[in-house]
Amino acid sequence: FFSFPETHGISFRIQISVKEVLDTDVLLKLLFHLPVNYPSTVPDISVTSDQLTRAQCMDVREKLLEEAKKYLSEPMVHDLILWVQQHLKDVIKQSATVCNEKTTLSKGTEDGIWMLLLHLDHMRAKAKYVKIVEKWASNLRLTGRLMFMGKIILILLQGDRNSIKEYLILQKTSKVDVDSSGKKCKEKMMRVLCETELQSQHKRFQMFEVKEYSAPEELQKEFETAGLITLFSEFVSPLLK
Repeated sequence: FFSFPETHGISFRIQISVKEVLDTDVLLKLLFHLPVNYPSTVPDISVTSDQLTRAQCMDVREKLLEEAKKYLSEPMVHDLILWVQQHLKDVIKQSATVCNEKTTLSKGTEDGIWMLLLHLDHMRAKAKYVKIVEKWASNLRLTGRLMFMGKIILILLQGDRNSIKEYLILQKTSKVDVDSSGKKCKEKMMRVLCETELQSQHKRFQMFEVKEYSAPEELQKEFETAGLITLFSEFVSPLLK
C-alpha cells in the first residue's frame, strides 16, 4: 500500500486475496486513483490479477465503478474493497456465462487464434525442459517463441484456443523440471501474464522457436516485429526493471 500525492489527486495500490473463487485464492491488485474532488466524483480504478483473464478483470472493474456511483460524496474505497471480496465469485461466474453465450451466438470467437504469454521463474534441467515445451507446442500445433533473456524466461504461444488451454494444463500438471535435489518436479513458479485473442495488428508466428537474447532491446524488437509492443510494455517491461 503506498500513496503519492500529486497535483491531480492521489493513487494507491491495494492487494487483496479473495478466498475460494474457482477453488483457489485469487490475488487481486487494485489501483485506485482518487481525483482532487473525491469523493464527489468516483475514483478511477484498475484491476489486475494473475489468476483472472483480462476480460474478467475488466468486468470486475466495471462492476466496481457501478458500485462506486452508489457511494458518491462519501469515502468509498473501503466499501468497494469489501464489496469485491464478497461479490468477486458472482462477477466471475457472470463473466464466464457471458463468454459462453457469446460463443454460441458467434462461433467465430472460439475459432479465432489465441495468444498466451507465460513467465517461468527458472529451469534447472534446461535442455530437457526445452525439449518438452517444443514437443507440446508441436503436438498442439502451437507457434511462437520460448525466450531467454538473462534470468527471464518467457513462453509466447499462438494457436487454437482449446490447444492453448490444453498446453496450460500440461504445463501445470506434468513433471517438467527437477528440484534442487534432482527429483522430477512440476512447474510451480509459472505466471500467466496474458491470455487474449489475436488482434488484426498482431502478426502470426509461422513456427515455434527457442531464442536467446543478450539485451532487453533485442527482446523488445522481437515483440515489436510481431506487432506486440503493447504486450511488451504492459507485461514484459516490468520484469526487466
